[in-house]
Amino acid sequence: MPTSLVAEKHKIKDISLAEWGRQEIILAENEMPGLMALREKYGKSKPLKGARISGSLHMTIQTAVLIETLIELGAEVRWASCNIFSTQDHAAAAIAKAGIPVFAWKGETEDEYWWCTGQTLLFDNDQGPNMILDDGGDLTKYVHDNHPELLPGIQGITEETTTGVHHLYKMIQDNSLKVPAMNVNDSVTKSKFDNLYGCRESLADG
Repeated sequence: MPTSLVAEKHKIKDISLAEWGRQEIILAENEMPGLMALREKYGKSKPLKGARISGSLHMTIQTAVLIETLIELGAEVRWASCNIFSTQDHAAAAIAKAGIPVFAWKGETEDEYWWCTGQTLLFDNDQGPNMILDDGGDLTKYVHDNHPELLPGIQGITEETTTGVHHLYKMIQDNSLKVPAMNVNDSVTKSKFDNLYGCRESLADG
C-alpha cells in the first residue's frame, strides 16, 4: 500500500473513449432528475465552494453525473473507484477529458488500486481534502493509516455501504475514528428507496 505520492492529473485506460462516455452521461442525466434539479437550483450560488472532496465510489456513468453535479455546485473533486473491476472506462475517460482528476480503470491490480485511492487526497497547493465520500471504507482506512496529518482538515466522511458502516463502528469501538462520519447507508432514502429500487433496476440493467 503506497504512502508516498506525487499528484497526477488523471490516470485512466483510454481517453479516446471520452466521446462515448459523454453521450452516455447525457442519457443518464435524463434519468437522474434529482441531481439535475440540484444543479438548476444551486448552480449559480455554488454552495459547495471551498469543498475539496475525495471520492471513492464505483466510477460509472451514473457516478460521472454525481461528480459533475458536485463541481457545478462549486466543489473541487478528485476521484477513484472503490472496486478494481467496477470502472466503466468510457465514463472515466469522459470525466478525465472534462479536466476532472480521476484515477480509475477496469482491472486494476491491488497496488494500482491503492495508488489511485491515494491520488484522491492530493489537491492543489499541497492541500488535502476537507470532505470524503466513501463506498466500502477503503479511503477512510487509507487516510487514517497512511496520512493522519490530513485528518484535522477533514470536516466529515459519508459512507454509503453496510460494509463501510461496519468498519466505521469498529473504528469507533477502537477509538480510532478521528473524523465525524455520516451513515448514509441507513438513511431512509438509501435503505427504503435505493436499496429496494436502485438495486433491482441495476440488476436488470446489468
